[in-house]
Amino acid sequence: MAEHLSAPWFDEMAAAAAQAEVPDGVDVVLQQVVVDDDGREVAYALRVRAGRVEVLQGRAPDADVTFTQDLATAAAIAQGSLSAQAAFLAGRLRIGGDLHRFAEAAASLSALDDLFGPVRAATRF
Repeated sequence: MAEHLSAPWFDEMAAAAAQAEVPDGVDVVLQQVVVDDDGREVAYALRVRAGRVEVLQGRAPDADVTFTQDLATAAAIAQGSLSAQAAFLAGRLRIGGDLHRFAEAAASLSALDDLFGPVRAATRF
């Protein structure tokens, strides 16, 4: 069981992403930035391109959309106890970048939730 945002967790996420099947026309990079209580940042991105999904540690220079949140919010969203929409409306999730591009890809990306479900179930938060 890997701890959320740890190196083994990233390995599990990358392995799950390698199994993804996404329509060929989807091309988007989603950046996640998580800030802990001490102000330290953990960043990773999902790059969806050419029918593949990659999990990249760190900041992606080609990110289309960036989601920034604190550690508690990231954990709550990942566990499904808080929706991203509710976190955004409460000011706990900031979103920046090309939202139009994200909206275009949203339907194709919805299948990724099931893809990462086994990782989420085995994650220690």
